[in-house]
Amino acid sequence: MRAVTRLLAVLLATPAMAAPTLQTPQADAFWDAGRAALNQRMTVVNRPKHAKNVILMIGDGMGISTITAARIFDGQHPGDGLPRRSGEENSLAFERLPNVALVKTYNANAQVPDSAGTASAMNTGVKTDIGVINFYAGQGPDACKTPDKLPRTLAEIAKDRGMAVGVVTTTRITHATPAAVYGHAYSRNWEGADKAFPAAARAAGCPDLATQLVDFRPGGGLDIVLGGGLERFRPVAAGGLRDDGADLVAKWQARFPRGQFVGNAADFRAITAAPGPVLGLFTADHLSFEADRDPAIEPSLTELATFAVKRLQASSPKGYYLMVEGGRIDHAHHGTNPYRALTDAQQFSRAVAAVLKSVDLNDTLVLVTADHSHTLNMAGYPERGNDILGYIKNAKGGEGGPLVSKEGYALDDRGRPMTTLTYANGPFLSPGLSRLLPPTDKNYLTDKVYGTQSESHGGEDVALFADGPRGNLVGGVLEQNVIFHIIAQALGWN
Repeated sequence: MRAVTRLLAVLLATPAMAAPTLQTPQADAFWDAGRAALNQRMTVVNRPKHAKNVILMIGDGMGISTITAARIFDGQHPGDGLPRRSGEENSLAFERLPNVALVKTYNANAQVPDSAGTASAMNTGVKTDIGVINFYAGQGPDACKTPDKLPRTLAEIAKDRGMAVGVVTTTRITHATPAAVYGHAYSRNWEGADKAFPAAARAAGCPDLATQLVDFRPGGGLDIVLGGGLERFRPVAAGGLRDDGADLVAKWQARFPRGQFVGNAADFRAITAAPGPVLGLFTADHLSFEADRDPAIEPSLTELATFAVKRLQASSPKGYYLMVEGGRIDHAHHGTNPYRALTDAQQFSRAVAAVLKSVDLNDTLVLVTADHSHTLNMAGYPERGNDILGYIKNAKGGEGGPLVSKEGYALDDRGRPMTTLTYANGPFLSPGLSRLLPPTDKNYLTDKVYGTQSESHGGEDVALFADGPRGNLVGGVLEQNVIFHIIAQALGWN
């Protein structure tokens, strides 16, 4: 008994061992940033289960490599007098959203998709064939005769439930992604009554997409429509492309006498608060790339998106569905022109930031994604802070190889300096653009492996970011058509 007593006395007198410290032995900025990021993630925001509004924002062609490159570009070219950073540590606005998933983008009949099939999946909940807008897979143009047997879209369902619907894009408003909000077309090329719309399709009773926009019937029509593509709405005699003589702008104005039509930035910025729908068609074709946009003529994507949100908030007591597309990221990639692709991606990020500031995430689900990727590659061993558009200067210890130019650029095995960004395919030559320019020039075409008329889409997964009611449903690896079902669930549609 005395031995036990002595042992207890020794144990009680021994100081308790301190828990091993987690702190790093010396101060480190990455360590501190990592702890801060974790602490932010530990703060759980409990959102209501149902949303009143849903905003789907699509960076067309904004694959993972584009996000990474745009993140760095944005840090290196922040604008507004902000200092240049190395860029790698930067985050785009949507990268801060708490819920993230990977999305499989294939079409029903295609391993690598196009925007028509991908946008259809997001708007109808079913996958369809490449080049087809809101048809079931396998349906042909004869399905135009029985429109009630085509997949229903988010917009159609929302309008039937008394909600408002808006469409905003930097492309033609009849282009594949925006058209999938309101239209059904066996071919994405049936945008207007022009040479791309064959007589057989017209005879089968298939209306062109511009006509479908103006005639959209559920719930009294679309509420906000902002983009380009005026020539698909005007007859040839008025400088448009329509060969049927129809002036669809005049038709829209006759249908909506309280509506407001605008065709330039000044008129857009002067839109009154009077009730009624708004139709804005600012260019004959697509809106300009952000790098070329004249603010006096064309509003920015950020202006268009924030206008749509505020207008819908003020006029839609039963909520709204809004699709916002940064559509010209895709077009710059098709031309293998990284400067314009990244400046448009940067503007898309700014539009996302502005939208997030304009909404209440307790009643609005915001989803940010891409419809598909591109063949943009980011490779080599450039040092941190290397110009994302420039030639590679190897990081110390990198495996860049022994060949280096007198300027310090890494060389390939033919003695040519290499850029961090390249494409797997695309045009070797393009009018007005050149690979002979410095790689940081906005007209520079970067190198590619295969010469093709146009760079192609990529087939890898894209990212989906979310916050708001039911944003927690975004996670893991999803089929693209599940985005529709997440939206429906968030809105409480059963």
